[in-house]
Amino acid sequence: MPNNFALGQEQLWHRRQLLKLGLTGVGVTSAAALWHLLNLQTQLKVRVPPLEIEATEGVTNPMKMLREFDYGTLKQENGRTIREFQLTAGTSTIQLNSAVSYNIWDLNGRIPGPTLRAKQGDRVRVLFLNQAGHAHSLHFHGTHPAEMDGIRPVKHGSATIYEFDAEPYGVHLYHCHIEPVTRHIAKGLYGMFIIDPPTPRPPADEIVLVMAGYDVNDDSRNEYYAFNGLPDHYMHHPIPIYQDQLIRLYVLNIIEFDPAVTFHLHANFFDVYRSGMTLTPSEKTDVITMGVAERHILEFAFRYPGKYMFHPHQDAIAEKGCMGQFDVITRSEN
Repeated sequence: MPNNFALGQEQLWHRRQLLKLGLTGVGVTSAAALWHLLNLQTQLKVRVPPLEIEATEGVTNPMKMLREFDYGTLKQENGRTIREFQLTAGTSTIQLNSAVSYNIWDLNGRIPGPTLRAKQGDRVRVLFLNQAGHAHSLHFHGTHPAEMDGIRPVKHGSATIYEFDAEPYGVHLYHCHIEPVTRHIAKGLYGMFIIDPPTPRPPADEIVLVMAGYDVNDDSRNEYYAFNGLPDHYMHHPIPIYQDQLIRLYVLNIIEFDPAVTFHLHANFFDVYRSGMTLTPSEKTDVITMGVAERHILEFAFRYPGKYMFHPHQDAIAEKGCMGQFDVITRSEN
């Protein structure tokens, strides 16, 4: 495999070079929709309640992020399919509440970064452009060669390519790995990376929840917490799901400065697929403890309609923004 990692300044790609190659965009072209369409065909029995997604130019849109998966752009090279993603690091200001704003680093203009999705065995290529003012990188959890490990800095205004085979299947993540790593992650450079198994999982309403914290005064303690970027959003805007329908929850804990948090679901129990690396649940529970960067698939269905809370069972964390609700509705309501 060729070493596409830019090791020195003379090898780093600059923006004018990327412009010539057409690689500066942060969006994903519709050409990637082929596998996405095939994946959706496995979901034919699944109905998703309509969502009221507000148009926003801000860095957060939690309702949109719930079920938004980036399948990349499919390309054919030398007889092999490449799944290509584009990620650009930038800077933004997030409005945590009516009184507090916070400067962050973002990926593709959002926090958390896009939820990347591939299938085990796919060839993955990630085009990374750094426009965030400091040196950054992208480290992907999973199996790959050392030169693709994302620990070398990419300077501002430069770019590099990470290329590897998607393996093993499971729920993984990616994040900046430049020191101090804790700060670079806490400031927003992270996202989920899902690798689907060769045989698709049963149809389900699939939802992503990423738990994160905000240290707004640089004292190495979080003053605010959030699911999918914005504190308390799902308390004020409950997530609609259908009664008696299987929910597949992809949950990631990327809260820095707290050694571990829990995830608790009210009035229900869930099957746990640890790290998403199994097709058989390891346990059934209503609360699970997760260390930093730990992630799982949680599956459940609600028997009764109504609103049900989810949150860490550490009240101090939940009360600072890491709370939400599922709004369980009957199909006749739609």
